[in-house]
Amino acid sequence: MIKRPIHLSHDFLAEVLDDNSIAVDATMGKGNDTAFLAGLAKKVYAFDVQKEALEKTGERLEGLDISNAQLILDGHENVDQYVTEPIRAAIFNLGYLPTADKSIITKPDTTLLAIEKILERLEVGGRLAVMIYYGHEGGDMEKDAVLDYVSKLDQKSFTAMIYQPLNQINTPPFLVMVEKLS
Repeated sequence: MIKRPIHLSHDFLAEVLDDNSIAVDATMGKGNDTAFLAGLAKKVYAFDVQKEALEKTGERLEGLDISNAQLILDGHENVDQYVTEPIRAAIFNLGYLPTADKSIITKPDTTLLAIEKILERLEVGGRLAVMIYYGHEGGDMEKDAVLDYVSKLDQKSFTAMIYQPLNQINTPPFLVMVEKLS
C-alpha cells in the first residue's frame, strides 16, 4: 500500500535520527510528531503558539514516559532563540490545530522565517519535512510561499522533493522534503 504523506515524513526523518541528534517539531499540535522525534533523537524542541497544544503534548509525553522534549510556547519563527545546537531533523505541519480555534493558523511570513532559520542550522545530511495542509482560508498563500521558497534553494546545497496525492478531491495534504547536501 502507498504511504500517506505523514507516514513518509516520519520515515524520511527516522533515516537520519539517532540518540545523538537534535530535532525540532516546529508545529507541536497534539504532540504526535514530538513523541515520534523524541523516541529517536537525543532532544526535541517543540514549538506552538497555543497553550492547549503544550498541555495536550505534555500529557501525551508524560503518558509515554518521554522526557527529552522541551515544549516551547512561542512561534517557530523564534527557533533561533531556543535552539543553539546543530539540527538533524525538523518537521512542520502547516495549517491549524484541528481540535482548537481554526482561526489560529500558520502564516507564510513566520513559516518561511522558521524554515530559513532551521535550514541555516541544519547539519549536512540533515532533513526537513513540511506537511502542507492548505484547505483553509490562507492555506493556498502559505502553500505557494513555501513551494516558491523551497524551489529556489541552491541545488548544490539542498535536495528538495514533493510527495503529493494526484487523484484525490478537495485539498489533500502533501509533503515537501528537503535534505542538506553541503
